[in-house]
Amino acid sequence: MPAHKTPSVFRGRRDLAGAAAGSLMLGWPATDALPKAFGDGLKPLTVTGNPGKAKACIVLFMWGGPAQQDTWDMKPGAPLEFRGQFQPISTTVPGLQICEHLPKLAARAEQLCVIRSMTHDDVNHTTAPHWLLTGRKSPGDTGLPLDRDWPSIGSVLSQRGYGSGPLPPFVSMMPVVPNGAPRFVEQSHGQGAGWLGPVYNPLRIDADASLPDYKVGEFALQPDLSADRLQRRQSLNTALQSATAGVGTTAQVSSSVLGMTEQYRRAFELLGSPHVTAAFDLTQESPQTRERYGMNIHGQSVLQARRLVEAGVPIVTVFWPNDGITNVSVYWDTHSRNFIDLSTRLCPVTDQAFSALLDDLSERGMLDETLVLWTGEMGRTPRVGQSVVGGAGAGRDGRDHWPKLFSSVLAGGGIRGGAVYGASDRYAAEPADSPVSPADLVATIYHQLGIDPHSLIYDRLGRPVTLCEGQILHSLL
Repeated sequence: MPAHKTPSVFRGRRDLAGAAAGSLMLGWPATDALPKAFGDGLKPLTVTGNPGKAKACIVLFMWGGPAQQDTWDMKPGAPLEFRGQFQPISTTVPGLQICEHLPKLAARAEQLCVIRSMTHDDVNHTTAPHWLLTGRKSPGDTGLPLDRDWPSIGSVLSQRGYGSGPLPPFVSMMPVVPNGAPRFVEQSHGQGAGWLGPVYNPLRIDADASLPDYKVGEFALQPDLSADRLQRRQSLNTALQSATAGVGTTAQVSSSVLGMTEQYRRAFELLGSPHVTAAFDLTQESPQTRERYGMNIHGQSVLQARRLVEAGVPIVTVFWPNDGITNVSVYWDTHSRNFIDLSTRLCPVTDQAFSALLDDLSERGMLDETLVLWTGEMGRTPRVGQSVVGGAGAGRDGRDHWPKLFSSVLAGGGIRGGAVYGASDRYAAEPADSPVSPADLVATIYHQLGIDPHSLIYDRLGRPVTLCEGQILHSLL
């Protein structure tokens, strides 16, 4: 279980678009309420000349830390207290075996690149995601405000100008469950723009896509805002943009004002856009397609991600939902009930949704240009019932936190399928060959998306810093 100390939580472009859209309906914002929400003007990343094989990325984030030895890195020759209860099954790739509870993915293994040697040193659920989502170690402890983080991959793509049209370039699916169960994923560092500025935060979708009345309310006009009033306010904003554009330098016009007018422009594009409405309308999918992904929160969130990418969104992160669990083993955080939960509510759901996504992208001709990442923020202890310093302990049928080794999976987007990279020792405790840091993984993703991971990015004070210090894993390409 993660620490209960809660840093500041944001709703990304949901808050920003909501603030802008709300002000359109309620009147112009008072004083500096909105300017404080917008990032300062930033210099673009260095142009690399690498167009990138992938045009989009879908991140399936298994928050909590999946057990590597019970999913992608089975150890059938290890003693029972290490190997656990599950049996390995063969896949379509000779020599590659994975868990018996991932049969659909086993049948599609020729599309997968399984990395079995992921490793880092952060044992905390709140800060460890920072590694996987940014390629950088978290700059502080769990109480550090999220705006001190390094920017996530999606925020960098946003700042780089990826995407076009009214849809935001970065969307994060983080659905709320109806029973008020804890949403520890909200506390995760690295999920947004950090010091890059809140204008590059993701649009966060809290709605449960599996519900019959699923609707993203941020894009609906308020009843008291007529189309005529909206048009008048749009004209006012256009005039303001023209006026500020004619002044000259940002030294003469506050960058916050420039950011504010730009955010209003985006809000106008979002409100009432048929393209935006269609992208979030899952009823346009056939019942067969929806069932294919699974009529559950995660399955429908993954389907929503595919629709968004198809509509032009460059990157979507789908966080594993709480599912309404209120005991210690929330998400993939199986401190207890490891084998029960993996075999019932975890592996079968991800097996169905991930497999459906691969098939759907392939059938639509999108897989070659859509990079899919399946990962958690850490792994779990080699021995069942083993507790570690900094973890939260483990029951007799559970596994504690273990960042020293875990597995990540890549597919599509120019990644070589049917491959295994790296290897772990006989107990799935540490890398035995070709260790991969999260920085290496993120550097490879940036490379595939056409961004030089070693290029400079400028913070809000104009200081140049290296985007990512990892090494591109060329053997995966």
